[in-house]
Amino acid sequence: MSMRRIAYLSLLLLALAGCHRKEQVSAIAPPPEVSVVSVRGQPVPVTTELPGRTAAYLVAQVRARVDGIVLEREFREGSDVRANQRLYQIDPAPYRVALDSALAAQQKAQSNLVSARALAERYAVLLPGNGVSRQDYDNAVAAEGQAVADVAAAAAAVAQAKINLGYTSVASPIAGRIGPSAVTPGAYVQASAATLLSTVQQIDPIYVDLNQTSVEGLKLRRDVAAGRVKVNGPGGAKVTLLLEDGSTYPLAGKLEFSDISVDASTGSVTVRAVFPNPDRLLLPGMFVRARLEQGVNQGAMLLPQESVTHDARGQALALVVDGQNKVEQRVLQATRMFETQWVVQGGLAEGERVIVAGLQKVRPGMTVRAVEGATAPVAGAVAAPATAVAER
Repeated sequence: MSMRRIAYLSLLLLALAGCHRKEQVSAIAPPPEVSVVSVRGQPVPVTTELPGRTAAYLVAQVRARVDGIVLEREFREGSDVRANQRLYQIDPAPYRVALDSALAAQQKAQSNLVSARALAERYAVLLPGNGVSRQDYDNAVAAEGQAVADVAAAAAAVAQAKINLGYTSVASPIAGRIGPSAVTPGAYVQASAATLLSTVQQIDPIYVDLNQTSVEGLKLRRDVAAGRVKVNGPGGAKVTLLLEDGSTYPLAGKLEFSDISVDASTGSVTVRAVFPNPDRLLLPGMFVRARLEQGVNQGAMLLPQESVTHDARGQALALVVDGQNKVEQRVLQATRMFETQWVVQGGLAEGERVIVAGLQKVRPGMTVRAVEGATAPVAGAVAAPATAVAER
């Protein structure tokens, strides 16, 4: 045998021995290590994020109630005004004259009443002795009654004249912030046209009108009926507001009411909340989003976001380590989130171990070494649900 063939056979034997050693090493390699969390059922707030707009708590349109020329505007546009604060002065001269005329007519009517009453009393004395005829007496009594009516009509005319004179001083019906003036001094306003002068809006507190789909409301009522959700007490729902720039409004609001009818054009129900607005940060008409806490799901489970994946059909999936340390794939019922955790309502049993780290190293059916990582959040983690992020 040539030296070349001997050297070739030696190299071949060495290569075969190396492969055998590698197979032995692979055979004794330890299973991959993964981090798991044990899931536990716990109370989780049921929250919904809804779009909406702000609306003034009170709105008063200041309109002319008498005809006349505007003499003066007594406020600064955009300022806060008090209830009953004078805003405009309409020329009062014609209405002072009308009041004086009504007072004079009232005095005349009172004088006529005195005369008619005296005549009726005199005829009443003369009638038994036939000093006057029955007809004259009846006429005197009728004249007295007419004089009484004239006095009452004159008093009503005086009251009306005083009211009209008072309307020349236009006051704010509510306390709030006043908008731009629709008229300037010198403008002619009319009561018949109800000329708009300005608008006052109370924005502390302020309303937030939200739109919830009828499907979401129906699902919530079914969960309540099935006992999966415990609804908060009346007026106890917490509401957190997100502003247009993404910031969170610092003050919490409360739920006022939910409409009992569904808008046929949008399929939504109006939900109204009220928020304190001492700094006037919220203005009517602003677009906002509100996180509304509607109840508590007593048996939900929370999983870290990184432990849940989705397949091509959109189903939520997770890898579970069973009692023999083998990996199983589970389909979960997870449709929303609480903070950074998925809320799981089905697909897992109490105490099962879900892989949260090392997912890229394993596949279903493999044997792994499970190491307990950060435990799943407990019920105490939901102590401040008003700041929770919820996805429908």
